[in-house]
Amino acid sequence: MYFFRTITVNPTIPDRISQLGELSYNLWFSWNPDALMLFQKINKEKWQDLNHNPVKFLLEVDQGDLARAVEDPEYLALYDKVMADFDSYMKSDTWYKNKYPNLADKSVAYFSAEFGFHESLPIYSGGLGVLAGDHCKAASDIGLPLVGVGLLYKQGYFTQKINREGWQEAHYHYQNYNQMPVKPALDQEGREIIIPVELPGRIVYVRLWQIQVGRIKIYLMDADITMNNDDDRQLTAQLYGGDKDTRISQEMLLGIGGVKALRQLGINPAAWHINEGHAAFLCIERLRELVEVGIPLATAKEAVRASTIFTTHTPVPAGHDVFDHEKVNHYLSRYYELLGVDRNGFMALGWDPKRNNFNMTILAMNFASYCNGVSKLHGEITRKMFHYVYDNIPVEEVPVFSVTNGIHTLTWLSDELRNLFNAYLEPTWRNNISDQNIWQAIDKIPDKELWDLHVGLKKKAIQFIRASLRNQKYRNQEASESIGEVEEYLNPDAFTIGFARRFATYKRATLLFRDQEKLAKLFTDPEHPVQIIFAGKAHPADRPGQELIRDIYEMSQRDPFKGKIIFIENYDMNVARHMVQGVDMWLNTPRWPMEASGTSGMKAAANGVINCSVLDGWWPEAYKEENGYAIGKQTGYRTEEDQDNDDAYHLYSLLEDNIIPTYYSQEAGYPKQWVQFMKNSIKTILPEFSTERMVKEYTERFYTKATQRGEKFSQNHFQVALEVQDFKRYIKENWHHVSIESVDADGISERDLKVGDRLELAVDVYLGPIKPSDVVVEIVHGCESDHSLVNVKTTSLEVQEQESEGIYHYRGGFNLEQGSCGFTVRIRPHHYLFASNFELPLASWAKNF
Repeated sequence: MYFFRTITVNPTIPDRISQLGELSYNLWFSWNPDALMLFQKINKEKWQDLNHNPVKFLLEVDQGDLARAVEDPEYLALYDKVMADFDSYMKSDTWYKNKYPNLADKSVAYFSAEFGFHESLPIYSGGLGVLAGDHCKAASDIGLPLVGVGLLYKQGYFTQKINREGWQEAHYHYQNYNQMPVKPALDQEGREIIIPVELPGRIVYVRLWQIQVGRIKIYLMDADITMNNDDDRQLTAQLYGGDKDTRISQEMLLGIGGVKALRQLGINPAAWHINEGHAAFLCIERLRELVEVGIPLATAKEAVRASTIFTTHTPVPAGHDVFDHEKVNHYLSRYYELLGVDRNGFMALGWDPKRNNFNMTILAMNFASYCNGVSKLHGEITRKMFHYVYDNIPVEEVPVFSVTNGIHTLTWLSDELRNLFNAYLEPTWRNNISDQNIWQAIDKIPDKELWDLHVGLKKKAIQFIRASLRNQKYRNQEASESIGEVEEYLNPDAFTIGFARRFATYKRATLLFRDQEKLAKLFTDPEHPVQIIFAGKAHPADRPGQELIRDIYEMSQRDPFKGKIIFIENYDMNVARHMVQGVDMWLNTPRWPMEASGTSGMKAAANGVINCSVLDGWWPEAYKEENGYAIGKQTGYRTEEDQDNDDAYHLYSLLEDNIIPTYYSQEAGYPKQWVQFMKNSIKTILPEFSTERMVKEYTERFYTKATQRGEKFSQNHFQVALEVQDFKRYIKENWHHVSIESVDADGISERDLKVGDRLELAVDVYLGPIKPSDVVVEIVHGCESDHSLVNVKTTSLEVQEQESEGIYHYRGGFNLEQGSCGFTVRIRPHHYLFASNFELPLASWAKNF
């Protein structure tokens, strides 16, 4: 191999449309159809061939095409409109600036291993990355001063091809960053920014790149530079590739290198958001910074924790990154001396006592004031999953909250529906997507107009899928007759199901195939035909997931399913867009409760596609009988086989008895009841499950609080952090003194209790040297279930007097509710600066009374 340098030679863009160059590097174009149309109108065929990449398009477009555009009055009118819209967007006031003017210059750092913004930037694998991209777009929309940090993968995630036998083949292509909407980040002297990150025995250097997403910037790190050896240059080659050594190295580059990168850019975030555990090493680097300037480690921990938010996306233990102590010792032992701890002291920062390994999720939880799951159900599952870390408190009080995911609506909404909304909704709907009142106007849309629009989108999706299948068959050198058959695949008038997601076994892609006799009956009904389109990638190391894809492919080649069961290869944002806009029903069949959230169904619902899903992830919050369908029960089963059987046959029953008859029940030339379901789906789901709502919720519940806490904890040379650290240390050292001596329930056993009666308690507690102001003594009451309390409520008791040295008398009560009620009394630590009741997870409970 020989050395060469790359230069980029740009076409001469006529002055009249010169801002196309600027627009091509701002991903604002990706959620604005008029901006996309500016490129498409110049040369539609080339725009499609280049997968909608505006940077590469402007590099390759013919100069004559640009000249013709300048001579077209219609094109120039569109150009002027788009540029006016772009300028207005970039300069206008925002929700955040108006609501939090004093925080407008306080940035939030958002760390994520992947970002999915657009198909022209293929550095994402699926849901996590696309969620991160949608998060950033919404942050731009509301004016949140967010800065993203991640890695730039030279080969991205793999390109999926399906061979003639139906097996997935993973192909990795080197990406030319000079042909993508990403630019080198430069310092004030115009030089590229290089960040050193120390790995065992050497320094790895990463170059910094910058992506513009509307008003905000994302910074990505790339190790593929000549300053590194060949092996180290591969560290940022693939997303989720390699072995444990590659993974821990990548996560050090992301977390440690990311902090260093922000410092070198002169960005000092007020709050830090860890999006999944991959980036949790940022906490270690922030600790090092503080210890290096003389802040004691214990105080530094409180300062880091004060301004940190952590979001977990994984409801199964196997999905959390863990490393054994030898791996951590090898890669991070230099931090022992830097932090002033021994090996055990460092391991304790993220040690999992249950599995005896270093857990990146626990590391993040230990350093986050605010930790959340991504749906209400996922929050519950996460609290149960990590209850062993907080084993002295009820599961539902484990300090893990929930912020349910959403989608960036304007990214996923079809152009046709956007225009329909423009015609019938308030003119400001695009700036107020989460306002539920706006969406009541959906009922004004004539049923037939909405249905005809949907039918048009369905035909468009089928044309796209046929083109993809033709290309696949041609590449696989199939016979011309087989290629020609594709024109007969998928009936535009048939009920069409979509299923697209990562192919992991727990997502049960083939649940519908469980009874092939029933399936054949459904798919061959001449009056009510049914068809299904699948898409999705299995991880290259996940053989069972790949076998699912092959099973679907094999089924699609058999009679009577040929042309009715389709698998479309290389699921990406472009494929997803066509599917969520163009099918009739979106099917989701995870094994409960293993879906953290799921956002594809939200994208479908925004386009009027009906969801049919297991009550997992986000769907329990969204499902109403008039806006979709629920499969099975929201509960566990004795065996997976039982659950699969039950869910499969419930799905068949739904299809046979409800869904298909409703879809084919025509009235005045369209399915009236189905269209009402479509309207209800849009009205109830689109505003609530938007990233506008989601990012505003993060802002109000976590970002602003973490910003204020972080500033407060660092004032006066971290005096508040020291105060909190001293308080926690003092409480831990003296908690063994604390006990509940007696509880008097005022003769409860002798009373005939009624709803609304007040139950008064008198409690004596021993606190030893701890002061009453440092604790809360409270009644814990709720419903009795399985030898514990659920739906817990608390009522604080008031200290009445000090009876003797260390012993205090408390009184208080609560009003009784109907049913079997359980109650007890506990003592827990309290400090006015705690972010949650159990920031210090200690509690002393009444033994008996």
